[in-house]
Amino acid sequence: MMLSMTGYGKAELNLPHANFTIEVKSLNSKQIDANVKMPSIFREKEIGLRKFLSENLVRGKVELSIWREEIVSASRYYINKEVVKAYHQQIDELSKEMGYKEPFSMLESGIYRDIMQTMVRMPDIMIKGEETTDENEWEKVEESIRLAINNLVQFRTDEGKKLEEDIHKRINIIAQLLEDIEPLAKQRIEKVKSNLQDKLAKLESKNIDENRFEQELIYYLEKQDITEEQVRLSAHLNYFLETMDAGSPNGKKLGFIGQEIGREINTIGSKSSNAGMQKVVVQMKDELEKIKEQLLNVL
Repeated sequence: MMLSMTGYGKAELNLPHANFTIEVKSLNSKQIDANVKMPSIFREKEIGLRKFLSENLVRGKVELSIWREEIVSASRYYINKEVVKAYHQQIDELSKEMGYKEPFSMLESGIYRDIMQTMVRMPDIMIKGEETTDENEWEKVEESIRLAINNLVQFRTDEGKKLEEDIHKRINIIAQLLEDIEPLAKQRIEKVKSNLQDKLAKLESKNIDENRFEQELIYYLEKQDITEEQVRLSAHLNYFLETMDAGSPNGKKLGFIGQEIGREINTIGSKSSNAGMQKVVVQMKDELEKIKEQLLNVL
């Protein structure tokens, strides 16, 4: 079964004191490249998460993002008493400098209330309590991470089926083109023989060693023969299809087989002195390039 390296998975978790959104994304890469973004309270879990991603996703540029939105209550905020005292002292000193005989706390209740309301809006007056968590919360987060990864794997599977169908179709096209080139190759050999005989007949000199000529003709025709390349290319195409049907990840192996297919096609092209054959070779190369592009995304 073929799997894509591209994928996306998401999971959401709602707990009494916090809501979580978890996303996993993956793109193609030669190796596993895992990146984790998470709240600082879970930072000690990062190494374990990277290992978990590597074991489950094998290859690809993977990004795991965990967002934690705490359900904040009023009890989470505290008054910074030391800062309030410092502001109070400064205002008292300022009131004396401005000629007031009493501290500002002894002023009329309305004026005092207004000053206090202004003071509580001053910087650093309110303190937010530290975020806390426990192992029970992390266990639930881990379950959601597994769910997001499972969703990503399903995404990869669905995309892999599309890749497999497209690549399979193009391999079959190359196989059909290989069959189409067979009669063209035979016609080309016959035409080469005929042309050589015509040129030989036009030569004025009749002192020709027939045995030597026949040996040279056989050598020349052997250099033009593509039978070995046809046999090897057919074998590579079959091996490619067999590897596609394997159950384990096979993107790299398919890439190597694709290189061998390309070598045979190029050799056939270099031996083609026939316009029809060259046209077929160009079509083969075009299909192979599209296969190579798809293989970059195969796990």
